[in-house]
Amino acid sequence: MQEQLPLNRMSVSEKLIAINQIWDSLIQTSDDIPTPEWHKDVLSARRKRVEDDVSQFKPLETVKQELRTKFK
Repeated sequence: MQEQLPLNRMSVSEKLIAINQIWDSLIQTSDDIPTPEWHKDVLSARRKRVEDDVSQFKPLETVKQELRTKFK
């Protein structure tokens, strides 16, 4: 199935809705999506930084609030 979305005729709002629908669809079949090796490497490096007390994880809600404050 090769359908083309009329992107040049879609508003930004319509495009964002389409993106969200695509993500929702991908999440339902996420086990079928292979994880690239480089992604595993990045996650391993980040985990090591946390274990070595060089970095720390923050809750997603905290990060969202920090970004909202920064970009007001």
